[in-house]
Amino acid sequence: MSSEIPMRVAVVGGTGFQGGAVARLLAERRHRVRTLTRRAADDRPPLPGAFCVSGDLGRPEDVRRLFEGTTHGFVTMPLVYGAERVEAYARNVADAAVAAGTVRLVFNANTRLPLGPTEVPAFETRRLAERVLRESGVPLVVIRPPVYLDNLFSPWNGPALVEEGVLAYPLPESARTAWLSHRGLAEAALAALTREGLEGRTFDIGGDRSLTGGGLAAAFGRGLGRAVRYEELDPAAFERGLVRLLGPETAAGVAGIYHYMASGADPLLMADDDGVSTEVLGLEPAPVEEWVARQPWQVWAKDADEPDATPHF
Repeated sequence: MSSEIPMRVAVVGGTGFQGGAVARLLAERRHRVRTLTRRAADDRPPLPGAFCVSGDLGRPEDVRRLFEGTTHGFVTMPLVYGAERVEAYARNVADAAVAAGTVRLVFNANTRLPLGPTEVPAFETRRLAERVLRESGVPLVVIRPPVYLDNLFSPWNGPALVEEGVLAYPLPESARTAWLSHRGLAEAALAALTREGLEGRTFDIGGDRSLTGGGLAAAFGRGLGRAVRYEELDPAAFERGLVRLLGPETAAGVAGIYHYMASGADPLLMADDDGVSTEVLGLEPAPVEEWVARQPWQVWAKDADEPDATPHF
């Protein structure tokens, strides 16, 4: 397969931040993109070149309609952490992909996964979805991202960063993390869809290098041209903030990853993979400071208009 040959791609999660980045890059490269959404037409994010199919991931007939006539698929699960519901979603995708004769399906696990089982729904539901998709027999490639840089362009980080030079996030300062942008995810997804001989493989994708909290602050400082210091945010406080935007169930699911990292059980879970994924996928992730320099941080200044407070997970 070659990225020069147009694909017809069913993108599950295309109206979200992660799937949307993938849908936009695919459309930029002249691939035909279809995505499934429950959102009304006037409530959808701009997806130039993509066709939106109205429907629900929980309805098998809707998912089958999404995949009809497509050659490839990309899947990001919504922020849902109930095992029964995630399994049903994954089974609907698997059945639709098999019926459509999907050449290759790429599953974005939303996160890295510890080697052994845990009691963290954010990990275990994605592990379950991986298993369902793999057991279906559809040609599958799995990508597991670490933490997104785009999460830092948020109402929790922007104002303190702009006004005080403080970068606060609920990861331990010592946790080495291969921070990745949504655009970096999209580039990895495109490579996973198109490069030869990847079926059955799993990649821990990430940025160009692992950074501690201090290293991340230094990279932000270089991108912003000012001094920045890292501050560990209490995962419990982070979760309380998410509750107001996402509700308690989803907030607990998202925050579970950060509670786990704070426990110290697997300090290198979000670190780089010694360049394996970047080499095999042919990626060249941009340094963090380049991403920082491209963001419109001024929207978080006190005198700016109120920005969108939607989290970017």
